[in-house]
Amino acid sequence: MAKSAQQEGSPEAAKIAREGAQAAKDQDWNKAIERFRKAAEIDRKFTQNLAIAYQQRAFSYAADQRFQDALNDLNESIKVNPRDARAYEQHAAIEMKINDYDKALADYGEAIKTNPGEIKYHLYRGYIYELRGDLQNAMTDTDAALKIRRTKKPWNGNSVCKRSNRKPPRLRQMRLR
Repeated sequence: MAKSAQQEGSPEAAKIAREGAQAAKDQDWNKAIERFRKAAEIDRKFTQNLAIAYQQRAFSYAADQRFQDALNDLNESIKVNPRDARAYEQHAAIEMKINDYDKALADYGEAIKTNPGEIKYHLYRGYIYELRGDLQNAMTDTDAALKIRRTKKPWNGNSVCKRSNRKPPRLRQMRLR
């Protein structure tokens, strides 16, 4: 049974994607998006590149205070890859900048659904709740962030150094004379 062009990978799509990557490197976001869109139409494996190019152009727009253009590009990025929590985070950050806290709360909620172990999403959402005077939800998100922090194993100073297979040196207390 013959494999489809998508299963084998398309040399044409790869070539177009390389052109998109070069355009992104040159910060020519319009060309990068156009090339990645074309590559993704031929081979779906390039959709992630398209989503990232939209995010990069959105970042550029936001830096130029073109917030609506940035939000539009982030919406496109989310359509292409709805499982990328960073797009929701960037979307929420711009909404906070333009004081649209309701939408920012919704976007941080989506970021948390996508990546529940990311502490900063809980903290930012808690901050918005606090700004709005909703201290109950602010505390709930802060508690969630603290629980995540507690589950991550802290370094105790006794682990083996990966490069040298030796224990790292202990810090000595400085004595004042």
